[in-house]
Amino acid sequence: MRTTLFALALLMMNAASCGNDATDDGAGQPPPATAPVQAVEQVRSYPHDSTAFTQGLVWRDGTLYESTGRYGQSTLRVVELETGRVVKKTPLAPQYFAEGIAAVGDSIYQLTWREGVMFIYDRRTLQPAGQVQYSGEGWGLTSDGKSLVISDGSSYLTFLDAKTLNPQRTVAVTDGGTPVHDLNELEWVKGEVWANVWHTTRIARIDPQTGRVKGWLELAPIIPARADPEAVLNGIAYDPQANRLLVTGKLWPALFEIRIPSLGVGS
Repeated sequence: MRTTLFALALLMMNAASCGNDATDDGAGQPPPATAPVQAVEQVRSYPHDSTAFTQGLVWRDGTLYESTGRYGQSTLRVVELETGRVVKKTPLAPQYFAEGIAAVGDSIYQLTWREGVMFIYDRRTLQPAGQVQYSGEGWGLTSDGKSLVISDGSSYLTFLDAKTLNPQRTVAVTDGGTPVHDLNELEWVKGEVWANVWHTTRIARIDPQTGRVKGWLELAPIIPARADPEAVLNGIAYDPQANRLLVTGKLWPALFEIRIPSLGVGS
């Protein structure tokens, strides 16, 4: 088992204290305009386990991976898209609350909320292959193939080298000069970081270099009625081969394929 320690919280505090503030556009300069909001089109719906407290969603090589949270219920699983059937599942110990996941090479990486542990699994078997310790909370996780990108519920994204897991940089996420807090589940889509924003109906499209929000996707029309206030939008998976985008939420009975024609996303 591989164990590494990196100072995620320290890196983020250092970046903030050194004046790495994307809201500073210079004295006398007007703040940038807020990003436009775009509607999405529902293409298709699929069954989804309505007891799954979805924390992460990844599509890789024809397989849908899902991370589910809550203490005593957290899992990493392989899900059959067409039926919603759980094909394979690895439970976490009850003291862990699972969060976002990312696929890199033959591995799946899975964050935990407050436990400071990122688990590493063999992607094909879902068997544990190592773990990494970190400081601070873990929320969302994605990868561009070279870096892992982590959110912690703040307005920052942290980039780690995908091979060494060493911190590289942080980016402050803003819209119109205002920090965007509660960044949650993440996905890498066509060179952008897409992020669910906790307790909202929107996905932010983030420039990974500047942190500025390029646009918002409004998903309110497709969100199912829900009694649990925590049954929020929280799951984005992009299939680059088929140019297909899948979204779901915590405790949702359905997973949706959506299309954004203006962005060339979806068929």
